[in-house]
Amino acid sequence: MAFNTSDVGNRDHVSATETQNEVFIKFEEIRYTFTKGDEKKLRDIPQGCVKMVGGMDKRIGSEKYEMEMKALIRLYGDMVKEEELKKKLEESNGNVSIVIEQMTATLMRQDSNTQDLIAQQSEHKDVNAEAEQRAEKLKKEDEKVEIGTTKPGINLQGYCTNIDCLAAKAKLPVWVNLGFGAISFHADNTLYYCPDCGQSTVASIIKTMIFNAEHSISASNDPTPATDNHYQCFYQIKSGLSYELKAKKIKQHATSLEDLITRSEAAMTSVEIINLVAELQKYLITVVKPPKVKDKVRLLEKIQCDYNGDYNQVFDVGRFTILCDNSTKLQTAVAVMKKAEKFNLIVSEDKDFFEKQSKTHHRFHNIKLYVPKHDVYVEMQATLKSFTTLEGYTVIENPKLSHLFYEHIRAWQPNDSEIEEEFKQASDETLTKINDIICEWVDDKGIQKIANRYKPHLDIGILKPPQLSKKSEAEINDNVPLKMAHFVYEQLCKFAPEKKKGKAIYVTLYEYYKKYVIGDKYPASCADFALLLQEARKQEMEEDIAIAQALETYIPLQANNYPHIDTNDNEKQETFDCYQYVTEFLKTEEKEEKKEHIEQQQQQHNQKKSIMIIQGKSGSGKSIFCRHLEQALWNSYISNSKNPIPVYISLPRVYNKNNERDIILQSLQSKNINKEILDVISEKVPFIFIMDGFDEIFDFYRKNENDKYFYDRFNLKQWNAKVIVTCRSNVLHEDEITTSLIGVNQNDTWMMYLWPFTKQQMYSYIEKFAKMKAKNKKKGDDADDWTPQTYEETLNNYPNLQKMVEEPFLLQLILSVLPSLVKQYGAGSRISKAQVYEVFNEQWIDIHSQNIISKLAELRIQMNVNKIKATLRQYCFDLGFDMFYQGNQVAIERDFQYQNDNEILNKLDSIMENEDKSNTADEKTEIKAADEMSGIADVWEKYFNGDSIAKYVLRRVGDNKYQFLHKSCQEYYAAQKIIFDIISWKPKSVVGSVNMDNQQFQQQFEANVSKLFINRKLLNEELGLIQFIADRIYDTNPIFKNLKSRLFRIIESSKNNENVSIAAANTATILNVANINMNNKNWNNVKIPHAILDRAFLEGTDLSNANLDHVSFIRTCLNNVNFTNTSMNEIYFGEYAYLHGHSHIVKGAQFSPDGSKIMSYAWDKTIRIWDASSGKQLQLLQGHSGDIVRVQFSTDGSKVISASSDKTIRIWDVLSGKQIQIWENHPIFSGNARFSVDGSKFASCGEDDILHIWDISSSNRIQSITCLPKLILMEFSSDGSTILSCSEDNIIRVWDVSSGKQLQMFEGHSEFVSEARFLLNGSKVISYSTDKTIRIWDVLSGKQVQVLQGHSAPIKSVELSPDGSKFVSCAEDCTIRIWDASSGNQIQLLQGHSSDVVIARFSPDCSKIVSGGQDNTIRIWDVSSGKQLHILEGHSQTVSGIEFFPKDPKILSWSHDGTIRVWDITLERKNQSIEGHQDIATNVHFSSDGSKVMSCSLDKTVQVWDVQTGRQLQVVEGHLPGIREVHFSPDGSKVVSFVDDNTPRIFDITTRREHLLEHSLYINLVQFSQDGTKIASSTYNANIYIWDTSSGKQVHLLQGHTSWIMHLQFSPDNCKLVSCSGDNTARLWDVVSGKQLQLFEGHSEGVHRVKFSPDGSKIVSCSTDNTIRLWDVSSGKQLLLLEGHSDAVKEVYFSPDGSKIVSCSMDRTARLWDALSGKQIQTLEDGENISALQFSSDGSKIISIMENTIRMWDASSGRRIQILEGHFSTVCDVKFSPDSKTIVSCSQDRTVRLWGSVDNKINVAEPDEFKCIWQAGAQICGLSMKNSIWKDTNGLTTQQKLLVEQRGGKF
Repeated sequence: MAFNTSDVGNRDHVSATETQNEVFIKFEEIRYTFTKGDEKKLRDIPQGCVKMVGGMDKRIGSEKYEMEMKALIRLYGDMVKEEELKKKLEESNGNVSIVIEQMTATLMRQDSNTQDLIAQQSEHKDVNAEAEQRAEKLKKEDEKVEIGTTKPGINLQGYCTNIDCLAAKAKLPVWVNLGFGAISFHADNTLYYCPDCGQSTVASIIKTMIFNAEHSISASNDPTPATDNHYQCFYQIKSGLSYELKAKKIKQHATSLEDLITRSEAAMTSVEIINLVAELQKYLITVVKPPKVKDKVRLLEKIQCDYNGDYNQVFDVGRFTILCDNSTKLQTAVAVMKKAEKFNLIVSEDKDFFEKQSKTHHRFHNIKLYVPKHDVYVEMQATLKSFTTLEGYTVIENPKLSHLFYEHIRAWQPNDSEIEEEFKQASDETLTKINDIICEWVDDKGIQKIANRYKPHLDIGILKPPQLSKKSEAEINDNVPLKMAHFVYEQLCKFAPEKKKGKAIYVTLYEYYKKYVIGDKYPASCADFALLLQEARKQEMEEDIAIAQALETYIPLQANNYPHIDTNDNEKQETFDCYQYVTEFLKTEEKEEKKEHIEQQQQQHNQKKSIMIIQGKSGSGKSIFCRHLEQALWNSYISNSKNPIPVYISLPRVYNKNNERDIILQSLQSKNINKEILDVISEKVPFIFIMDGFDEIFDFYRKNENDKYFYDRFNLKQWNAKVIVTCRSNVLHEDEITTSLIGVNQNDTWMMYLWPFTKQQMYSYIEKFAKMKAKNKKKGDDADDWTPQTYEETLNNYPNLQKMVEEPFLLQLILSVLPSLVKQYGAGSRISKAQVYEVFNEQWIDIHSQNIISKLAELRIQMNVNKIKATLRQYCFDLGFDMFYQGNQVAIERDFQYQNDNEILNKLDSIMENEDKSNTADEKTEIKAADEMSGIADVWEKYFNGDSIAKYVLRRVGDNKYQFLHKSCQEYYAAQKIIFDIISWKPKSVVGSVNMDNQQFQQQFEANVSKLFINRKLLNEELGLIQFIADRIYDTNPIFKNLKSRLFRIIESSKNNENVSIAAANTATILNVANINMNNKNWNNVKIPHAILDRAFLEGTDLSNANLDHVSFIRTCLNNVNFTNTSMNEIYFGEYAYLHGHSHIVKGAQFSPDGSKIMSYAWDKTIRIWDASSGKQLQLLQGHSGDIVRVQFSTDGSKVISASSDKTIRIWDVLSGKQIQIWENHPIFSGNARFSVDGSKFASCGEDDILHIWDISSSNRIQSITCLPKLILMEFSSDGSTILSCSEDNIIRVWDVSSGKQLQMFEGHSEFVSEARFLLNGSKVISYSTDKTIRIWDVLSGKQVQVLQGHSAPIKSVELSPDGSKFVSCAEDCTIRIWDASSGNQIQLLQGHSSDVVIARFSPDCSKIVSGGQDNTIRIWDVSSGKQLHILEGHSQTVSGIEFFPKDPKILSWSHDGTIRVWDITLERKNQSIEGHQDIATNVHFSSDGSKVMSCSLDKTVQVWDVQTGRQLQVVEGHLPGIREVHFSPDGSKVVSFVDDNTPRIFDITTRREHLLEHSLYINLVQFSQDGTKIASSTYNANIYIWDTSSGKQVHLLQGHTSWIMHLQFSPDNCKLVSCSGDNTARLWDVVSGKQLQLFEGHSEGVHRVKFSPDGSKIVSCSTDNTIRLWDVSSGKQLLLLEGHSDAVKEVYFSPDGSKIVSCSMDRTARLWDALSGKQIQTLEDGENISALQFSSDGSKIISIMENTIRMWDASSGRRIQILEGHFSTVCDVKFSPDSKTIVSCSQDRTVRLWGSVDNKINVAEPDEFKCIWQAGAQICGLSMKNSIWKDTNGLTTQQKLLVEQRGGKF
């Protein structure tokens, strides 16, 4: 051949490599010896020569490093001088490993530079010449440079001839790669592209190199080709010759896949491969041989996918993996493999992907070894252990991830979808990123940076891809993108890396998952989902400035677990912080989770519900609290898949009556959460749903009768969530709350009631508000200069605002308009809620009008601001009403798009130009009829038609949703629309008539009523709207002057028109809410179905022939009402008929075990069985001739046993009412009889001190047990084996029934044991005694377990709660106490009864207690808070027994008054604020001008009433005990009140200032002087004090009386004061000096009253000595002695002209005397006690009090003119008005009544002309029907008819 064979090239390469390899091998061998401590090799090293790593070498001198030097010399021989090795060793402190690494690296660098020298060495035989050539060559090689790169295939080296080529100029050879194929060329005549200049100017070739190819080469001088498959062969090219080269990729030579597998299996176990592996392992290199070749199926898939079916391209049928600890060792391994010829193997391909990246970025050396013996290629892949993912050898966490990822995408052929192409490309890129981390193509710092972003799955909660939802496994496996999504999701859920690389891989995978699997539309994790919600909330806050501002001024709210009642003093009540309470609620499940496994929790999630109901009045802060709660929860939120995510849901915004089950989905979608991901979220994410405004959707909600419980209706079981729901108080009835919000499992529901602000909370809020206003201050706005003190002082000037500002929203609203209110209303004015909203509305509209004007100005458009205001105002009125009518607080813009401000303003401009310029009140708005409205596709369209006024006046609560600032604002606007619609109506003039009469006016008005907005829909559920209309009835603005009369006209119009019944019913409800008295009205034929007339005053009204279907009459005064022929279907009284039948005191009652019947017994010697549901008497059991002392149902309810003083015991059949058995002649007295639990026996006891046990079937006595002394009570145990007894010796005993033996005796009580009972299946006994203790005993041991002490008087009753956790006791100390059953600690003290508490019982659900007592009242208490919820009054004597109905919200009570009553305890829905006293009204007075009435009460208040309307004007609070008496000052500007304490108060009505007249002792009298400048008071120590009214300072102390003062009066000239006392004297005092002027002596007993004559010259006195005496003021002498009364004289008065004296006495008479002669003129007699006499102003009439009536007398004739009836209880006081045209009275029934005549004259000939004009307050008796007529009424149930009769109604 003309050129060296390939063997030369190969030998050259191997020789160079061999030198390198020998160094590596020796290096590894020595290093291992010293670093790994190989035991076998170390044996060959002398002991003592081994250096301890990390320690100090103690060897010195020549011994030091001796062993190490020997090893190094052996390793390097003469390659390195010994001195240099020694130096290196000393520098490394004897560390051989370091020296080896350093020297090996040096030698390898030298070796690579000497490869050409070694190649030339073989051509020279002379050693010396060879050495010289090497030395010279080394010098030249330093400068040798080659241009271009070599690549697989054919590489040619030659010279470029381009004169402009830099390589050509430098005469440098260049490499040209031609790849695979066949070529031919002439050595001196070629034109190949130069890699430097890019021109075809490589004209000659000097060398060729074939790389990684099977090839052949031949020259023109020898056509026989040379072939080879070595991976790298060099050939010298000789000048003048032509060459042919062929190179093709390495391929297998199999004839089939099976052939390939067979060859591969043989090669893998061949001697050649085994020897190579052994050689590698000799150098401690890990070789991983595959256990078997790849599966054929797997190979076929790979061949088809990767190689288009060409199996000969497969080399990894059985791949060996070479794993090295470090890169040096890797070099060693590669070097060893490249010596394959040594093992009869050929290295055919070497792919170095360790320093350059592979396609998948794996880092390795890939070497293909040809096994000639089997004609097959075997692949070996060498890499570092830190880079491998081979299981069992890797240090990478989740090593399969990269390979599995590759396997998923390797065969993926995307469809034509651009999305899938992108997904595939992203998958490829992600795999390379993962491999970059594994193989450290990314540096350590970069990996760390990625790893820092890692958050574990448990923290962020990976969400399942929505595309996998509801997909089967088969569907997923058939779709590569789905399969890929599923794979990545599972990896992210399972992979929990701990190391840096693992975390970086996780982050890379998650970011790929988030972007390409989940996509930008969806959250990839719970954390992402949380971020989306946070962004949505942030956007909401940015759009809703009002909420943002409200949160800025938020003050923590207080709450309780029972509702606030207006009479509650929340300053003194114990409340709790709302947020803390909710936090406690939210933590309850966390506590449970610590005890249970996750799997168990998941099961519980499907069953248990955690719900909290928050109730509060409108404006109480429910919504802002919800927003604050949401904010606080987000602030404390930690991204963790287990942490619940708060979601605020405005129910009015998202509720859709047609799609209630998806309400949560809709809410989340409104927060930019895509629908497709929601199924995944519901499975994965825990939530806190804050569902606000349930009351606002209830109108629609309740129309669906299915699934009443909201949790089921809203499909909340689908979500892992705790739920908080808010609802306005009193909108839903209690039963509606139970069925809709609480459901069956009440224990899972928490209840919280928001309470009004305390004063401290108000002050805190005002401070925040003032700061906010100052921060946002605008120039020229004086209001922004207000300080917190300014706000507080101003609020104090408006008393009726005080109650409003307790509600957070109203406080905010009032503060915002307070400066404007001050300008509009003077200090002390009564400002209604409607007036507050009116000012706020005007201010709101004014702000937005100015904004619009400013925008228009920018556009150079001028517009009248009043037109803009009118447009905005009308827009609000219309929209507010439509929202009410539609029952939706959110207006929705269907096809919305955002327009710029200019477009909006231009369109707004055109609308305003067409606005009517007339006053709003005179505008007539046409609205389509309700049936037409239902056909409109979009009711909101007109509010968003072209313009967007909504943008200016509404809150945007979604992309296309709007609502008013607050629901109360919508209510105000709707109310205004309704009001203006009513008052703006004007009649048409009547032809031929100048003045229209009332009838003509009414006729025209009636024709229009059906068109009024008030006739569109019932207002019953819109309490706020009703109140706004009611407020306007009293509004002094002239525009509302006729509103009240128009409302009455609407009711009147219903008489003739059935179609206005809705309007009439609404009107009646409004008038009632406004506390307008509707008594004595002619309302026959009216149609007011569904009207709410609770607590209404309808006395004397004619409602005959009326339609009152569904009307509510709770606690209504119906005395003297005519209901003849009235329709009353489903009418509601709120009370039930009592069980009427017993004629004497009812001793007891009991429900049958199934609750269907009631058994009662009384001192009338009868037993009665009643139907529990209807109240109908079923059976009358008669037979006993003596008092019945005990009755009991049998366990099955079929029998009743009774014991009587007639010495008999009887058993009765309940069904037939017949007596079954009788035991007569029971010894002495049958004190008790009790059934055993199984009903087979009964026990009895009597005065014979013997306990008898009887067998019922045989009537035989089983046992007679002697119990001394007298046996009182006994009870069987639950199994009937023992019986318990207690007796007068204070001892409790347990007896064995079968033997009659005593088992236990419990001693401890020091007094009479009232009762003893078994507890807990007979293991314990509870007893109580007159010794004031409750004791619990252990039956087994006989020991006392607990003593419950606390009562201060004998205990009357004890009961265990149904759940066994508590006891309730009551006693003669007027208290009820709740005890913890386990600890015996007192939990609650319930105080409220004014006398002995006789009975107390738990409700079936243990949440309430009902009690009854000697004060004749029944009271209902909340167990958890201990607060009183209800007072039920009606019994006239002691309530002796009480029980809850087992299933219904009712109470059964019985009393000494002989009645058994059934009470409805459902909380009534209060539509009106209850004005009036909450306790006995004790005293009344007219103001001097007669325009006001003042009353005082034991409820600690003074209340001022408007005489004209009966409206409450003012409430003065401050006293601690109840107020006994009150007086106006003569000018009516001040009030003085006093109680039985030492603090009488002077209150200035105008300035609201108050003075306390402080005494050291309790006072009993207070009196104004006639001019009002002074006040006299007296105390029980007989002292009299004179005070200056204006300053409140004491002027004089008058002393002289020796007993308590009974009366005081100033003289008409204010100079003198007369007093009388129990010391039998009267005294006259000088007011100026304080000296006593006269002493009037003569009475033999205490003087009750003294009065000046009108001219001040005389004084009259009366006494318990039965006499009246007249005295001369100037002389002090007695003028007259008036005798005639036969008992103590209580009162005495002069007539206005001083000519007569009237007196009343305990002898039940009043007498009229002549003041001049002393003769008796008349006797006023009526058979009853007479008190509180008073003359009319003209002296012609006298009024007096007789029990619960007022009597009017003719002064001249003594004839009784009229009896004024209406008060339910004793009248406490009565007064004539200054002009005597009206009378005011107050009563123990808590009411104040004004009486008057029709024509304001008193006509003796018309005895019944005085009637009640108005009544203030609700009567204590509740529902009253005295003398009402019910003839031919329709629709009343039997029970209701019975109720009517019992309450005094007549049929």
